[in-house]
Amino acid sequence: MVMLSLATVGFAINFWAWALLSPLGPLFKDSLGLSAFQQALLVAVPVVVGSVGRIPVGALTDRFGGRVMFPLISAVTIVPVLFLGLLGHSSLVALLVGGFFLGLGGTAFAVGVPFVNAWFPPERRGLAIGVFGAGMGGTAISALTTVRLVDTGGVATPFVVTAVVLAVYAVAAAVLLRDAPGRSVPTEPVARRLADTVRLPVTWQASWLYAVAFGGYVAFSVYLPAYLKTAYGLAQADAANRMAGFVLLAVVLRPVGGWLSDRFGPIRVLVAVFAVVTAGAAVQAFTPPLMPVGTIAFLSMAAALGAGSGAVFALVALLAPGNKVGSVTGVVGAAGGLGGFIPPLVMGALYGAFSSYALGLAALAVVAAITLAFTMTTVRRSLHAHQPGESAGARRV
Repeated sequence: MVMLSLATVGFAINFWAWALLSPLGPLFKDSLGLSAFQQALLVAVPVVVGSVGRIPVGALTDRFGGRVMFPLISAVTIVPVLFLGLLGHSSLVALLVGGFFLGLGGTAFAVGVPFVNAWFPPERRGLAIGVFGAGMGGTAISALTTVRLVDTGGVATPFVVTAVVLAVYAVAAAVLLRDAPGRSVPTEPVARRLADTVRLPVTWQASWLYAVAFGGYVAFSVYLPAYLKTAYGLAQADAANRMAGFVLLAVVLRPVGGWLSDRFGPIRVLVAVFAVVTAGAAVQAFTPPLMPVGTIAFLSMAAALGAGSGAVFALVALLAPGNKVGSVTGVVGAAGGLGGFIPPLVMGALYGAFSSYALGLAALAVVAAITLAFTMTTVRRSLHAHQPGESAGARRV
């Protein structure tokens, strides 16, 4: 449990750093005269780099272990954090350069999953990886503290505070972290292992599932305040508070999804998840009254997306070879991050064209329904082929 706790704290701290620019987007828009596209680009760059960067970082974690990679990623992330806080907030170019390297903080996810996976037996990995995944709440820490710290001490303050916390964690991780005894260490070159990884069926199946589950969570956490303000006329503070509630529920349900996957199998959990998302998005496409129908729809989707994010990596823990968990996690994690990047752009474009969010939410319902069918057929067959006893319950769904 000590190793799990250390990994979860490290994930949360690195995600806190990764999300520093998003709350300050409006501030930089005003101070630098940014267009809406430039503001969106500023927020998107760390997300894209942090997502794609998980692929090589996951492969490196398979080779060198979390004991090396967690302190390394945390220490390296300090550099762009301090650059942005002390020098890089005076121009768009500097912000984009700093944001590019800030994306390194988002790769910590691909370090923690294989690290935690190696410490637990298969029947407990769902819960363990779900608990670790709750570290994604680091984005909520950033959302709740960044603007307040700027108001208290200036633009540099949240960056300096985060850099200090990263430094403390990097030292603590270097001293205290230990890789699991008997950890499977690959000997092939990174390029060959990545090539082998992309040929595994679990890589692409889990990538699709995670792109919808975690991607949906990321998309709502980014776009929900704008949606609530436009569709329901809420004040900015009220919309932000409701978004925080959405995020908190999803974070809490992530380990629950892993635990349920350990008990009932990930297929059953994922089937329930995508059924709830399909229904919730379909209801919300009609823009029902916010109280109580809209609130119930959004909170149901938050719970489902959080649980689904945990269940996907319970599935990875069952299907991925032990010495490729990091590589698979890197690809799947990248898919989840990129899955959260695309929907807000689609929602914004559709609203701009039709002055309505209905089509965007209807599209989410359709994608969730397709993913539900995919889970009940292709993914279920893969799990049955790998572990017949595990999927017996799934076949009864």
